Amino acid sequence: MLYDPDANSPAQHQIFGNDLLAQLDPDDPLMLLSRAIDWSRFEEEFAQYYSPDKGRPAIPIRRLVGLLILKHLEDLSDEKVVLACKRNPYYQAFCGAIEFDRSMPCSSTELCHFRQRIGTSGAQLIFAESVRMHGRAAEEVEVHIDSTVHEKNITYPTDSKLAIKIINRLNKMAQRHEVDQRRTYVKEVKTLRLACRHFRHVKRRRKAVKALKRLRTIAHALIRELRRKLPQEIAVVYAGDFVFYERVLAQKPQDKNKIYSLHEPQVYCIAKGKDHKPYEYGSKASIVSTAKRGIILAAVSHERPVHDTHTLDEVLEKAMAVRQKPIKRGVCDRGYRGQKKVGETDIILPGTPLKRDTRYQRDTKRKRCRRRAAIEPLIGHLKHDHRLGRCFLKGAVGDQINLLMAACAWNLKKWVAAFFRAWKLLSLDPELAEAPHQGLRVLHWRSTILVTLLLGLASFSNPGLDISIPLF
Repeated sequence: MLYDPDANSPAQHQIFGNDLLAQLDPDDPLMLLSRAIDWSRFEEEFAQYYSPDKGRPAIPIRRLVGLLILKHLEDLSDEKVVLACKRNPYYQAFCGAIEFDRSMPCSSTELCHFRQRIGTSGAQLIFAESVRMHGRAAEEVEVHIDSTVHEKNITYPTDSKLAIKIINRLNKMAQRHEVDQRRTYVKEVKTLRLACRHFRHVKRRRKAVKALKRLRTIAHALIRELRRKLPQEIAVVYAGDFVFYERVLAQKPQDKNKIYSLHEPQVYCIAKGKDHKPYEYGSKASIVSTAKRGIILAAVSHERPVHDTHTLDEVLEKAMAVRQKPIKRGVCDRGYRGQKKVGETDIILPGTPLKRDTRYQRDTKRKRCRRRAAIEPLIGHLKHDHRLGRCFLKGAVGDQINLLMAACAWNLKKWVAAFFRAWKLLSLDPELAEAPHQGLRVLHWRSTILVTLLLGLASFSNPGLDISIPLF
């Protein structure tokens, strides 16, 4: 695609036309975010993925990044966020529009291509910007660390489902290359599918086992037939697929490194001990948040099943990459037993207090471990409000991008909440504006803290951010 830097710069305001920004509420959360985010940072970093002199004109980078942020901020799919941007003027202003546009901002597939273009490094850059906006609030020396399951959008895996999908794929392969099959087994597969439903029935289990065995026999027969009848140059292309299908058909219930999905083979099974959901299929995700304000500093998706203690090195390294001060303490649950120190970070776990501990040390440790539970509802909000509950993106790269964008949406939501909370508290006592000397001593501590907070938020944002604070 042809990249035009001028297409990303704000257009000139109209003198006689309708200016979109002049008609919108400047104190709307999306308008505040649009002025606080450093969009030029994304344009400079992502310009390398475009051609300077070839291809059709590219969609502005700010528009695509804004749509990705809105998707996770508002919990929308690619199709719905594009349609909502067409209908919502605040969405268009957030994505850099100056005039209201009645046409679609882009096709929903453009977001998929853009994610593939920037990869995990681009998503990490967007996430780092959300951490930078919090300024000194993200520099706490104590953090909370926890892991959760990032479920993949796959059906509940069973051996019969996988065998039937393999048979359907082989039949489509034969039809695509005009192979004269001896038999497709379509009618028999329908009967066997019904028989496989009774694996838990006492009297019908034998029939279900026999049906599963027959499905595997049919799949092997189709693989052998295609190997014989496909042309040599085409059979070489599908050789890896045939080996993959044979591996799936040969799986046993107690095998390790099993394949649970044909289109997502990297998915693995995780048992977290939940009564309502004993087994979950996806990838393990580790999250680091600040202890007091709940700002997410790192979010890592693990491609292979690893114990929680083996995730601390990677996730703490990612957290240190977006901040300046070292992390002194990391509070974890009992699932991280076995690690006491990672680099310069002390790992604190709940447990029986030591005899040599003073009363103050026991109370401090108890408060820290009780406060660690705050990361649990944080993960719940990520899953239910910011699309972390189920990943619809392809592969392990899609897992990491979805996790980082969900964490970015959470940080932006926290920034807006902190901004409005500080602004509201500063204007609680309007009478002090008429008689400031009477309440100056009473509210001196409050004004000092809140003004510091607002100035801290503003100093780490764009210089163009206009913040008018009604001081007493």
